[in-house]
Amino acid sequence: MSDDLFAASADADPRGQGGLLPPLAVRMRPRNLDEVRGQQAVLRVGSPLRRLIEGAGGAAGPVSAILWGPPGTGKTTLAHLVAGATDRRFVELSAINAGVKDVRAVLDQAVRDKSLYGRDTVLFLDEIHRFSKAQQDALLPGVENRTIILVAATTENPSFSIIAPLLSRSVTVTLKSLDDSDIRQLITDSVADERGLAAEFVLDDEALDHLVRMAGGDGRRSLTSLEAAAGVALDRDDTATPTHITLADVEQAVATAAVRYDKTGDQHYDVASAFIKSMRGSDVDAALHYLARMLEAGEDPRFIARRVVISASEEIGMADPTALQTAVAALHAVAQIGMPEARLVLAQAVVHNCLAPKSNATYAAINAAISDVRAGRIGQVPAHLRGTGYARAAEYGSGEGYRYTHDEPNGVGPQQFLPDDLISEADYYHPSDRGWEATLGQRWATLRSTIRNHTL
Repeated sequence: MSDDLFAASADADPRGQGGLLPPLAVRMRPRNLDEVRGQQAVLRVGSPLRRLIEGAGGAAGPVSAILWGPPGTGKTTLAHLVAGATDRRFVELSAINAGVKDVRAVLDQAVRDKSLYGRDTVLFLDEIHRFSKAQQDALLPGVENRTIILVAATTENPSFSIIAPLLSRSVTVTLKSLDDSDIRQLITDSVADERGLAAEFVLDDEALDHLVRMAGGDGRRSLTSLEAAAGVALDRDDTATPTHITLADVEQAVATAAVRYDKTGDQHYDVASAFIKSMRGSDVDAALHYLARMLEAGEDPRFIARRVVISASEEIGMADPTALQTAVAALHAVAQIGMPEARLVLAQAVVHNCLAPKSNATYAAINAAISDVRAGRIGQVPAHLRGTGYARAAEYGSGEGYRYTHDEPNGVGPQQFLPDDLISEADYYHPSDRGWEATLGQRWATLRSTIRNHTL
C-alpha cells in the first residue's frame, strides 16, 4: 500500500469538485506526533512507542508493538508514524483477508530490502486477533530476528487473543478512547485545515456538540459523521459560502436525533431524578425511557449503574434482597465491558428494580439511628459486650456475664445489646408487609421479643 496514504494535497477541494478525495478521516490523519490527540500517556518522552516512532537507535534496536484499544483511537495512525521514521518501508495487511502466504512474502521482501538497501520494513497487521495460532506463529521468525518491525492492532485483549511467544517479543501499548475535548478539537481542526474542509464550512455550536456526543470517543467516527453532515449541508444549500452545517444536517447525516441533555446542567439532574422516581414507582417503560435518554446523550454508564445500586437499597431493601445483588453485578459488569453492550446489563438491573416489591424500611432505620447518634444519644457499651483482648480487661468487668448466642436454644436468647440510654426507646427498623420483608417482619418481632426479655 502507498506510503503516503494519509497525505493529501494542500490544495485539495473539500467540496469534492476537484475529483474523488480520500475520506476526511484519512486526509486528517496526523503527520507527526504533535498532531496525535488523546494518547499522551503512551507517547510520553522515552516511552517504547515514542522511541519506535522517532526511530531511536542504540544497541537494543526497534521493538515490535501490539496496539490494543477501541476503534478510532489512532492505531493505524501510529503505525504510519512508525513507518515514517528513518525512511522505513511500510506494508499493511489485514488479518481479515491475509494469510500465512502473505506474511511470508512480506518477510522475504524485508530480507532483500535489508540486505540490498539497509532499509527496515514495518508490517502493520490490522485485526491480528483474527489470525489463528498457526498464522501468528508465522510472524515469530521475523519478529525474533528483527527482519520486520511488527505493529499489530487489535480491539481484543492481547492476553487472550495473541500467542504468548509473540507477546513476549513485543511491547503491548494500551490506547484509550479520546475524551470529549480531544474529539471537539479534532473536529474543529478538520473544519479549518486545508486537508479537511478548508474553512469552506461553518459548524454550528449545537451541531458540534452533537458530533462530539455521537463520537463516543472514536475519532474516526467523528470525522466520518462530520463529512457526511457537510454533504447534507451542501445538498441543502450549495450556494452559500461558507456553508453552515446545522444540527439538523448532523441529525440527518447520522440518522440519530440529538438528545437534549447537558451532562453538567439541569437536564442531567432532571432526567436522573425522573429515572430514579420511575424505578421507585415501578414503571418499567418510563425507567427504560430515561435510561435510553441518558445513554444516547453520552452519560457515563457507570454513573447510571451507581444510581441503580443506590435505588436497590433505598427503594427496595429487604423486600427483595436479590435486587441489590443484580445491581452490584451490573455495576461491575458495566465497568468491565463498557458500551454499547453495557446497555443490556443496565436494562436488566433497571427492570429488576422496577418489578421488585418496594420498601424503604432499612433506609428509614439507618437514618433514625444516625439521628439519635447525632443528638448525643450514645451511652456506654454494656460491660458484658466490651472487648476482652487487652490487659486488665477483666478488672473492669469487660465480658463478664456475656451469653454466647450459639449456646442458646434456637441460636438466640435474652440479652442486653443496646446502651442503657436507648434500651427502652430504640425502635428503628419497621419492616414492611411487602415481598420478602413481610416474612422478615414476623421474624424480627419474634427476635426482638426474645432479646429484650432480659433482666436489667
